[in-house]
Amino acid sequence: MGVGRAANLALASLPGFTLPGDISASARYFKSDITRPFVVDADGTMAVPDGPGIGVTPDHERLAATTSRVERFER
Repeated sequence: MGVGRAANLALASLPGFTLPGDISASARYFKSDITRPFVVDADGTMAVPDGPGIGVTPDHERLAATTSRVERFER
């Protein structure tokens, strides 16, 4: 999903990184994703997100709609 794809893309964009994992457009695997969709440009590249952290923010409504179970751990 978009969160894992963003982390993979961030790693692949680092200098000297020569063996990236498979980074495909969101639409290849999902009808809708929990982040804004990743799109492969016509030249085969993909823009690296530039937001804080890994660059993406989950869509909390979509995440809630696809969540099947929640567990909370307390101290």
